[in-house]
Amino acid sequence: MTGLFGSFIIDLFREDFMLRALLSGLMLGVLAPIIGSIVVVRRLSFIADTLGHFSLVGISVSLFLSVTLPRTLAVIFSENPQYLGIVFSVIGGLLIELFRRYYKSYKEISMPIVISLGTALSAIFLSISGKTGALYNYMFGSILTVSWYYVILIAITLGIVGLLFTLFGRQIIAVSFDENNAKFMGVNRGLFQLIFIVMLSIVVSVLLESAGVLLISSMMIIPVAAAMKVGWSYRSTTGIAIVFSELSVFFGLWASYSLHLPSGAAIVAINILILVMVALIRKWVMKHNLKKHPSEPQEIE
Repeated sequence: MTGLFGSFIIDLFREDFMLRALLSGLMLGVLAPIIGSIVVVRRLSFIADTLGHFSLVGISVSLFLSVTLPRTLAVIFSENPQYLGIVFSVIGGLLIELFRRYYKSYKEISMPIVISLGTALSAIFLSISGKTGALYNYMFGSILTVSWYYVILIAITLGIVGLLFTLFGRQIIAVSFDENNAKFMGVNRGLFQLIFIVMLSIVVSVLLESAGVLLISSMMIIPVAAAMKVGWSYRSTTGIAIVFSELSVFFGLWASYSLHLPSGAAIVAINILILVMVALIRKWVMKHNLKKHPSEPQEIE
């Protein structure tokens, strides 16, 4: 085991594909929890899955255009399917927001509507293009096969998200926690909801290549869910979630390298393991404190 770990550390910096995976993973480890913490606060835990499926529509359309357009134009879509993935992810986010405003008393039905539409359109265009074999890569993702172009794309996305949170973070968080109170404070709810949904849509489409449609939500939500059990404020919870996420990326890459497992699945499995460990340790600490101070009231789980 020690030999495998030592070999993994050496290859991280010796092999280009491992270095790309590490850099993109570390950036995703920051990006996913930052967005995921807002998603959890807004009780939209399934929105990443929904946007992932709609982003897949853009990928499917790109594959369709790559086999139907003249060769000079087809190359653009075959080599860079992320462009239309981002466009359709944003369209999906706007559709969710539209349905949420239309069905004010039943906002949750917006996501099944959009995910159904996205799944249907993806299946249609993949079938027409004849490239259904490409579906596996986008369903489960593979961070070990990303290019330097993708690493740069993640870096740009992280920079944009960081800038938006620096400028409008307080307003976005205020709207997410309490829309009515945010309105009372003079915050434009509609504008900052729109900013967040567009930002979320772009992040989901960028995550698609490394995490895949089926694992995007896990990378966003599970580290936050674990951090909620030990964090004492919104900021501390987000910070702890980033630490958990980075640990899952590092050890997930190691597990993928050593055991020849799919990288996205390995990262999510480590995330789940961290969640279980946090729950067990917290339960043990509470029991220990109860025995030590039996007269003090304890939190009931």
